[in-house]
Amino acid sequence: MTRLRIDLAYNGAAFHGWAAQPGCRTVQGTVEEALRRITRMPDAGSLRLTVAGRTDAGVHATHQVCHVDVPDQTLGQCVGHMNLTPVQALQTRLSRMMPDDIAIHGISVAPAGFDARFSALERTYVYRIADARVPWDPRLKDFAWRTDRELDIAQMNAAAALTLGLHDFGSFAIANPGGTTIREVKTAYWQRVPTRPLLGPGMGELYHTPAVESGLLCFTIVADAFARNMVRSLVGACVQVGMGKRDVDWFAGKMRVPLREGSTGPIAPQGLTLEHIAYPADDELAARAERIRAKRTL
Repeated sequence: MTRLRIDLAYNGAAFHGWAAQPGCRTVQGTVEEALRRITRMPDAGSLRLTVAGRTDAGVHATHQVCHVDVPDQTLGQCVGHMNLTPVQALQTRLSRMMPDDIAIHGISVAPAGFDARFSALERTYVYRIADARVPWDPRLKDFAWRTDRELDIAQMNAAAALTLGLHDFGSFAIANPGGTTIREVKTAYWQRVPTRPLLGPGMGELYHTPAVESGLLCFTIVADAFARNMVRSLVGACVQVGMGKRDVDWFAGKMRVPLREGSTGPIAPQGLTLEHIAYPADDELAARAERIRAKRTL
């Protein structure tokens, strides 16, 4: 049996999230079905993907990681008439079978001890907002949340700063059965993308078309892991502060008392993208996985 690491990206707009669901189009279901067709293993449970972080319906990923265990003989049969290694052949075949909203960026033999979910050191998400400071670009409808209000970035950053460190995010997340909402946030801040031309200087006035993300307000957050709805709920709370509907003291109170209620629900999914998954050195993968499986406490 060989464990393979798969790096991929996807546009989540037309998917009901990552996790396979009967009768729904999902990223996991699409990739697993393609793998079963390639390997001719029809059993639905024979090739099960384990992912670094499940994304909700409408959420995107520019860098997602998963692993799958494949019998050695089955992997060898992927070569066929190709002059490639078995892993290269599988990557080629899988890439060709993907729809336009999924891209396979790489498949490799996973190092010993690798677990896509439990070995990860940290995950980086970015949420993009188009507020009243910038003209609305309809091309961004799948990738940015839109508001006709101008948001106060200073107040939003004051709220975001309160999330840094180890906290119980029970006001902003849902725990899995038997799990916890305790997480360690390493970075969290709001920043506006500078308005910049699409092309460099010296091209003349005719080419002063702005780059597509110019002016967007972006929330970047890095944590060891995220509980369900955590990022979108934090964004939603920050937006309430940025609009003046709530103040930073209210946000601080939600951090102090981890109680889930109606005022801290998740914002719309389309602005959220999983941008990066980081892993430790190969010789630390197994130990990391073992530590992270333990239920955390404050």
